[in-house]
Amino acid sequence: MKLSISLSALLAGLFLVSCTEQKEQEKPNIILIAVDDMGWSDLGCYGSEISTPNIDKLADNGMRFSNFYNTSKCFPSRASLLTGVYAQDCGYDKTATGPIVNAVTIGEVLQGAGYLTYWSGKHHGKENPYSRGFNHYFGIKDGAFNHFNPGNQREGEPKPAQKRKRKWGIDSVIHHPYTPKEKDFYSTDYFTNYALDYLDESKEENKPFFLYLAYTAPHDPLMAWTEDIAKYKGKYDLGYEAIRKKRYKKQLRLGIIDSTYQLPKPTYTPWDSLTTDQKKHEASKMEIYAAMIDRLDQNIGRLLKHIDNLGFADNTIILFVSDNGASAEVVELKDDDDSAPLGTMARWTSLGKDWANVSNTPFRLYKNYSYEGGINTPCIAYWPGKIEPNSFSDYAGHFIDFMATFVDMTGAEYPQVYNGEQITPLRGKSLLPVFANHQTERTEPLFWEWQNGQAMRLANWKIVRNDNVDDWSLYDIENDPTEMRDIAKTNRNVVEKLDSMYQIWNSQYRE
Repeated sequence: MKLSISLSALLAGLFLVSCTEQKEQEKPNIILIAVDDMGWSDLGCYGSEISTPNIDKLADNGMRFSNFYNTSKCFPSRASLLTGVYAQDCGYDKTATGPIVNAVTIGEVLQGAGYLTYWSGKHHGKENPYSRGFNHYFGIKDGAFNHFNPGNQREGEPKPAQKRKRKWGIDSVIHHPYTPKEKDFYSTDYFTNYALDYLDESKEENKPFFLYLAYTAPHDPLMAWTEDIAKYKGKYDLGYEAIRKKRYKKQLRLGIIDSTYQLPKPTYTPWDSLTTDQKKHEASKMEIYAAMIDRLDQNIGRLLKHIDNLGFADNTIILFVSDNGASAEVVELKDDDDSAPLGTMARWTSLGKDWANVSNTPFRLYKNYSYEGGINTPCIAYWPGKIEPNSFSDYAGHFIDFMATFVDMTGAEYPQVYNGEQITPLRGKSLLPVFANHQTERTEPLFWEWQNGQAMRLANWKIVRNDNVDDWSLYDIENDPTEMRDIAKTNRNVVEKLDSMYQIWNSQYRE
């Protein structure tokens, strides 16, 4: 009799374990892909001539956003993405040299919901992600680095162009510097290599996973494989204006924009005013930049094939964003080898403001500005059976929404206190109603402040200013999405209302 009871209890226990494992597997796998310094029009599905068939496939079978926002700068954007709160809330609004405070990471929250959590790529922060909720971490903890060799010069190779030696993490170990032994090292390829290995582990564990794949391309230095650059040889000889106009026409044809998106006055130098050598140099830079994005797409193709082979494809949501608009910043190294070919390990090259103006088509300005060219990111959401294929949304989403969305879709608990620290309440809103086409307008305001750029958006209204001037510009984003017509003078009541809301938001970080 005792044996019978024990056997019954054992069978019941096994049944409960089986049910629990089945329930865990019903939770969706989540892949969040972030790229660095990529403009709004740099993907084929957002108007580009660059070959991005794998990312385009996600868009064709998912949802494209036209009003999704970052912070206009890499580390505040990534902090907001990671925590679900503003960078001002977690200590990342001015510098990335301190720890994340008063906040939890997506990894920490999803681990509590039974997820395996993986991070491959860029952090740009002080702490090691391995200690902040991730089962595995491989990547750069700092800012821009040499894509072919982020460390010391290797035998038989030229000295790698570097701003400075960077910190690199592999799980619990921090390397400073990190010099890959593999001669075929290229950041985009190796971030993907590690990510695929992590997914193999999740298959063995039979648990849902969260993968944060944080590429650094196409952030400078402009470096790419020779065979990728060759694909774009001569493609940009037409110059800035011709490429910008082609992208704009394609965007209209794709339906990602409509006639309300008027092209602002360009800020690039007239192509015909350049010398022959200058034209060659500028065209070469864009060829390399395009090659970097092409290689990103190739690696995302590897990722899609791998999750399909592992049987994950039907139960995985994939999200794709850029951490800010294309960059006008130009880095000039004192010891850069000007004799080395563009795109190679020994030469640091930046895209510059002229091509950045093209990359951000149809928007104004670039990274570091709170105008749409700095903060509006191409965003793609792909989720088989959950998101309607080839759908579009003009919902005003933000990086702070990812945490709220993942909590909603997984049943994870977002804590009030974590490790004895008071946690900032979630600032974002779940995107699940948007994915289901049940919500098209955001009723809550969004705020921005980075360096001298400040902005706020409420419904269709947006106030924005730069250089800490007192006067706001006001735009009706619904009818003027490219910020062509400043209507502040004729709508003072709206400006005053939004300014009051902005001051209340801003004041909480000045106490």
